[in-house]
Amino acid sequence: MNHHNSVTKMMFVSALSICLLFNYAVSAIPKPEEKRVLDHDPLSHVQHYQNDEHNKQYDHEAFLGEDAKTFDQLEADESRRRLGLIVDKIDGDKDGFVNLSELKAWIQYTQRRYIDDDVNRQWKTHNPNNTEKIHWDTYRKNVYGFLDELASQETDHPSDEHFSYRAMMKRDRRRWSIADRDGDDELTREEFTDFLHPEESSHMRDVVVTETIEDIDKDSDGKVSVEEYIGDMYRQPEHDEEEPDWVKHERETFSNFRDKNKDGFMDDQEVKDWITPADFDHAEAEARHLIYEADSDADEKLTKDEIIEKYDLFVGSQATDFGEALTRHDEF
Repeated sequence: MNHHNSVTKMMFVSALSICLLFNYAVSAIPKPEEKRVLDHDPLSHVQHYQNDEHNKQYDHEAFLGEDAKTFDQLEADESRRRLGLIVDKIDGDKDGFVNLSELKAWIQYTQRRYIDDDVNRQWKTHNPNNTEKIHWDTYRKNVYGFLDELASQETDHPSDEHFSYRAMMKRDRRRWSIADRDGDDELTREEFTDFLHPEESSHMRDVVVTETIEDIDKDSDGKVSVEEYIGDMYRQPEHDEEEPDWVKHERETFSNFRDKNKDGFMDDQEVKDWITPADFDHAEAEARHLIYEADSDADEKLTKDEIIEKYDLFVGSQATDFGEALTRHDEF
């Protein structure tokens, strides 16, 4: 993540000038013009269907996780070869078939691996001595410390950039406090994981809903109108043009399904039902989709040949020299 994808959407402004002025590594700082809403779909940051058209990049990211970036740069033959090695791993019982449970387990594994890798990277960045916890003051200094320098150079007219980063810091502070289960203002690795990936933790779901509403709710009335809902996924053209059919369909979806109490808006609970639907398993839904698309003999399981025949669905490729692209040599 439906159109809305966190995890993560985050707000950014070019921080290059700040980096030069304050010698600060700003690569971890979200930019103000990007949304800081976590995608409610944990498998991919792109939409599965865009303008009613199937987007294979979603499947690539769900199936490969971070390795999708590498596969996108591979020659077709190399992409197929590596896919074959992955299929051997997915086929846990070594019966020559990939069934629904095996494919679902693989998709869950790639998602977990992405989260673990991300947490490990950021844990090392903010806690180089690998102590048991990270204090908020340490995180704030690492990520937003440049604001103190910026404030000292501004007088009566703080910049819009300054306000944007202040707002982001305030949002991070709120999320940090919710992730901090014991209230000591320090996060364990588990709590830090909840902070970075709240969509994965049940007790963090409410803050995901709050952040989603804040980013879509342009008039700040605490709820989402149909125009705000549409505006989050479709930008009206400058000239008067008829809306595409998929936008009309989304308007109907809002009225018929999202707005359950028919008051013309989505409130907190309705937004929660939208972005974290009950009893919906993203990994299983994606596994079913992949089997449906590749199962040429309709036996509800996949052979290696069926998967490789549809390699562009699973991994994609690009006839280019991938040069220094990172690869996982232990796997390939």
